[in-house]
Amino acid sequence: MPKIKTRKAAAKRFTVNSNGTIKHAHCNKNHILAKKTRKRKRFLRGTGYVHASDAKNVKAMLGQK
Repeated sequence: MPKIKTRKAAAKRFTVNSNGTIKHAHCNKNHILAKKTRKRKRFLRGTGYVHASDAKNVKAMLGQK
């Protein structure tokens, strides 16, 4: 049985924590920042977690069980 390849696009965007939750950065923080409020940009700084219903698909893309 061959190994499952990692999707490199997913590997650059997601990291798996030790407890199995998947962490991701928020979108909309790259360009056209002048029209976005300070508050909005501040909350986009932090990381978010992938929802449980999507976690199975993301782990498959990362080559995990």
